[in-house]
Amino acid sequence: MAPNAITPPLKLSLLLLLAISISTQSQPHQLKETNMTLYFQDVSAGPNATAVPITGIPGHLWTFASFGTVYCTDDPMTESIEQSSAQVARGQGIYVTSALDGSTTHVLISIVFTNAKFNGSTLEIQGASQQFEKMREVAVVGGTGKFRYAKGFATLMTVYLDTTIAYAVIQCNITVQHY
Repeated sequence: MAPNAITPPLKLSLLLLLAISISTQSQPHQLKETNMTLYFQDVSAGPNATAVPITGIPGHLWTFASFGTVYCTDDPMTESIEQSSAQVARGQGIYVTSALDGSTTHVLISIVFTNAKFNGSTLEIQGASQQFEKMREVAVVGGTGKFRYAKGFATLMTVYLDTTIAYAVIQCNITVQHY
């Protein structure tokens, strides 16, 4: 027998191993892309505040522009700019004024969907937000439910601000790819 010859039982074993290997590999899932626009309804004062400072540098005023101030938020997110429009999610998480000059906040927000289409699903937003710029961009770093394995980005733009009543509306345009 030649030294490089493969015997019929060995050939059969290799073919079976190859067939098992091919059959156990799952086909790659097709990524979907979802685009949506939501509006954070942000109230930072009064009995119905949805964003409140929870800590900061002792002896300093805790404000959005004060380095080290940490806010906790649970903003309703609506389908249009009006506060009375249908709520589709809650923007829950924290943000920290992370630049010494107060210009940047580090955002860690979970968008927790409450509407029928995505109920219970989440998108996780994280990143540095230049809070006094007209347009800011942060990363979508994950998701759950209908947004499992999400990745993408969100742009944030303050479309309404009334400092006398501490109320702001932030438009959030989201583009994500997910399975």
